[in-house]
Amino acid sequence: MATAYGPDTRDHHGPATGAEGYPPAKHLLPAALRAPFEARAWRELAYVLLSLPISVVLFCFAVTMVSLGLGMLITFLGVPILAAGLVMCRGFGAVERGRARGLLRLDVADPAPVRGQGGLMSWVGAVLKSGVSWRHLLYAVLHMPWATFAFTVAVTFWAYGWAAFTYPLWRWVFPAYAGVDGIQLYGDRTHQVYLDSPFEMAVTSAFGLALVLVTPWIIRGLVSVDRVMVLGLLGPSRLATRVSELESDRGVVVDTAAADLRRIERDLHDGAQAR
Repeated sequence: MATAYGPDTRDHHGPATGAEGYPPAKHLLPAALRAPFEARAWRELAYVLLSLPISVVLFCFAVTMVSLGLGMLITFLGVPILAAGLVMCRGFGAVERGRARGLLRLDVADPAPVRGQGGLMSWVGAVLKSGVSWRHLLYAVLHMPWATFAFTVAVTFWAYGWAAFTYPLWRWVFPAYAGVDGIQLYGDRTHQVYLDSPFEMAVTSAFGLALVLVTPWIIRGLVSVDRVMVLGLLGPSRLATRVSELESDRGVVVDTAAADLRRIERDLHDGAQAR
């Protein structure tokens, strides 16, 4: 029996199963407590960490090539340089789609390749007229500032959270090597405040634990923006997706009609032989 939570996956030989045919996993801890230790949290953190260097390289290359191409449009060389820049943006887009599939488990299709009518100039014209190419360029421009922001937020929360959570374990470094009692919260010429008492270290560790628990959800919110950007700018357009779906449906209808026709012909042939 189907419910509001999804179709019933039970068969006649056992209880309900998950989406892949296995029994649903049971966890002793709630999602909020186990999130920092799940593979998804580390995959999403890896995605954010890799986004910064990749986006910087892509941004610099895209802006350089497009600026050079636009600046040389008064000559014959500007058009192929601009087309080459767009093609390289599409190549980087393929890398980004693969990264999103592997680390974010995002189901994004590849856009249709550029096809010219024949000859180099026809292909260059097809690249320049392709909306997909310009959407890849827009991704290269927009993703770099967002990747910088996401990297800063993720690393800050992650580093401060784990550092504060484990502070009682490494506080000894301060008196041993820095000559102070611990992390200094406040200090002037007459008064200094350090986190050195057991109570202060316990509060610091509790605060760090709170950051550790909330950081995966912050990173998940950050990568949700990346999901939207990859799907909207690096995937096929809605029109292309709809055309592909209609072509697939048409193929199914044609195959079904052909199978029905063969079945009718076979039935007529068998009936004629029986008479």
